[in-house]
Amino acid sequence: MTMTAHQDCWLMAINMRERILKALLSNVPGGDLWEWQEFSSYKISCLFVFFKRIDLMTNILHCLASQEFNLDLLEVIMVEDRGGTEEGKKLAQEFKNLNVAYFAPHKNWGKMGYMRNYSLSKARGEIVLFLDDDTTILDKLFLKKLDALFENDRQLMAVVPKGNASYTLLKNRYGYHDPYFFSNRCVAYRRECLIRLKGFDNTFVGQEDVELAIRFLANGYKFLKSRDLEYYHPPLVVEKLNKPKAVGFSFARSKYSPLFKSLLALNGSRWLPLFAIPTQQNIEKARFAFGFLLGFLEGLRRRGKEVVYV
Repeated sequence: MTMTAHQDCWLMAINMRERILKALLSNVPGGDLWEWQEFSSYKISCLFVFFKRIDLMTNILHCLASQEFNLDLLEVIMVEDRGGTEEGKKLAQEFKNLNVAYFAPHKNWGKMGYMRNYSLSKARGEIVLFLDDDTTILDKLFLKKLDALFENDRQLMAVVPKGNASYTLLKNRYGYHDPYFFSNRCVAYRRECLIRLKGFDNTFVGQEDVELAIRFLANGYKFLKSRDLEYYHPPLVVEKLNKPKAVGFSFARSKYSPLFKSLLALNGSRWLPLFAIPTQQNIEKARFAFGFLLGFLEGLRRRGKEVVYV
């Protein structure tokens, strides 16, 4: 089977998953966005949640600063976790050709759902582009193309660019995840849609983007998987189980029904059998599934109690 045929089969499976989600979620819960700004002259708001890693933030800000796009129509919201750092505050002042606003919340540290909502509450653009500090955009027309997609279709509520694995020398070495994943490392929404969904679940420590995508798909909003928009992001390497455990814990403590939570547990642990075929790719995916399941069970066991994964 050719690579194209494999990709087509994978996309068919993803589409089937989306249809199942819509059928199962009749009373989907809302997010926890508490406030938002009035619309302004900005077309695109780029939102970051980060902590330290100033070299990575510098790289993605250079990517944005070099875009062939009217930068007067672009704003950048930088939200630094854990009270922020002097280095992060200084970096926000270095890019004179970007409209950068820096914030450092003093509560709910480590909760990505809350931090994403905080950044969203400060955004004023029509389009919201979520980015990670370790995302790289090489196409200088990226923002111009993104703006055109939304401008040409007023019913379009989200655009999912194609993700590629960075930091690799061999083609497709780490390209084993869905390239069109609803991930905050690079995904764009109409802000009006995010407001209707009430943003993210404040309690989520990780994969808050997946939880939002569940509600987005359940509501039947129109979206586009764009091959013309590409970005690069480091591949998943699970050195410790803390992150997948935090994700599993968050889903176990979420607002969903017990039935849907059980389906989430099955979906999150579906890679466990890959331990039997110990390639590097399979081991990384299986480790994540194992950590997710551990965290999910911990979340069920410690209902009402707070657990922090450092």
